[in-house]
Amino acid sequence: MRFTILSLFPEFFDSPLNCGLMGKARQQGLVEFSLVNPRDFATNKHKSVDDRPYGGGPGMVMALDPLASALRAIETPGRILLLSPRGRALDQSFARELSAESALTILCGRYEGIDERLLDLFPIELVSAGDYVLSGGESASLCLIESVARLLPGFMGKEESGDEESFSAGLLEYPHYTRPEVYEGLPVPEILLGGDHAKVRAWRREQALSQTLARRPEILAEAPLTSSDRRFLASKPRTLLARNLHIALVHGPVLNKMGHTVTVSLTNLDLHDIARISRTYGLAGFTVVTPLEDQQALAATLTGHWTMGAGAAANPDRAEALGMVRVTATLAEAIDQVREHAGQEPLVLATSARPDGATTPGRVREALRERPVLLVLGTGSGLAPEALALTQGQLAPVRPYGGYNHLSVRAACAILTDRILGDIF
Repeated sequence: MRFTILSLFPEFFDSPLNCGLMGKARQQGLVEFSLVNPRDFATNKHKSVDDRPYGGGPGMVMALDPLASALRAIETPGRILLLSPRGRALDQSFARELSAESALTILCGRYEGIDERLLDLFPIELVSAGDYVLSGGESASLCLIESVARLLPGFMGKEESGDEESFSAGLLEYPHYTRPEVYEGLPVPEILLGGDHAKVRAWRREQALSQTLARRPEILAEAPLTSSDRRFLASKPRTLLARNLHIALVHGPVLNKMGHTVTVSLTNLDLHDIARISRTYGLAGFTVVTPLEDQQALAATLTGHWTMGAGAAANPDRAEALGMVRVTATLAEAIDQVREHAGQEPLVLATSARPDGATTPGRVREALRERPVLLVLGTGSGLAPEALALTQGQLAPVRPYGGYNHLSVRAACAILTDRILGDIF
């Protein structure tokens, strides 16, 4: 495979492309590298390759002509890749796709970026090595080159090595051990010492599943899992994130369509569906807030039918979900319940269809690693000001940029819970 690298600092690649397995692959002719410096194609007296950006602003922009001339000078460029935060994420499947090519050209940007018209002149594909900012594309290009080259036949020596690594099967890799058998009191897992290869394979698979669940649970949704894998994952305890998330459904004080503060009636559907959502995702609890005694009694009747009455015998799954429901008269009481349950102060976040919220699901996930979060859902036309006063922030709405944003509260609850926790919690 031939790699052509366009860089203002070709010397950056002297050591990385000549050591370890990459150096051996280069000696064996499995990979070839050609380094092209766009500065060699600059036509001005000072060989400059950058200029001030139109429209003003800090920094400089890589000029168009040297880059275009450099690209046109490459006899067989293959697919042309530009390292950019705007690009397609570099993952194992993308690396495997690129490894089927005979030639790749990799363009390393510098300064504030590259004149955008280069993308109009050439079939350039943007590739991102991660959600962070670097001084240039050189270090990111090394990640791309190695991830692709090591998939070429003969590169790894023992081909199955590449098949058992992290992400190759959609999972993180299982842990490894070598001699000595015991080191500073830490033994090698006994199952690896018995010589039963079938048991070792099963253990390694379970370890890969456990590692992925604990460290990168979001990739399980796309992993090719067997029915045995799913049973194993289902047997694992709830994650910390799910155990820290609480839901409160407020029926009063809320607003009506005219903006008046009112209390609205609870509904059988909301009670059932949000309870089932809470149980499905393994949440810490679900509280219904209503100051009206007749509504509190109605909630007790509905839940009692399924948890203690005939419904419990007829539908144990429904009983398990409805058994999570708690009822309080005020949102302040619901917050107190979470505080007592978790032993620490919760982060209380409001939800709304209005485009006022700035808290993202990702920020909620980060908060859940440290403390309990109470997600407050409003009924009617949304939470009243006195309820909002008890919250510390507001989630961005489910569909902030659409012209129609009128989901039912149970649908909004399902979507927000899934965005926060994902498919595997």
